[in-house]
Amino acid sequence: MRYLAVIIGIFGLELGIKNHVEETLEEGEKRPVCKGALLVRKYHNRGAFLNVGEKRRKVVAVISALLSLILTALFIGSFTAMGSGLLKWGLTVMLGGAYSNTYDRLKRKYVVDYVSFNVPFQRLRQVVFNLGDFCIMIGAMLSVLSEICKK
Repeated sequence: MRYLAVIIGIFGLELGIKNHVEETLEEGEKRPVCKGALLVRKYHNRGAFLNVGEKRRKVVAVISALLSLILTALFIGSFTAMGSGLLKWGLTVMLGGAYSNTYDRLKRKYVVDYVSFNVPFQRLRQVVFNLGDFCIMIGAMLSVLSEICKK
């Protein structure tokens, strides 16, 4: 099943990148890549997006696990006659990212983030992402697009 292979692929790739970042970078170290457009760094996010809930890590982990379960149920439900291919792919990509970040929250007790945009705006440059975050955003956009295209 190709959808499952993509979920496992995203999860495995992300786990490999996160392990590499954990082993090779010091917290706070920045390495410019892509001609300086991106900064690779190691950041331990102990909350949700932008560290929201960092003092309630167990609550954030439970919410993350519950949302991953709900997404899984929606994904399984998308295989009915009503589920479009675009919706299936959106949920597939979202699940790869969600499983990766949920795994981190449950196993490491924080999410490893490692890339930021090297832009002139200091506040935006300080926001650190990981592949899972991008997969969640792209998957959500594809899922919404699938609903818009139905109409």
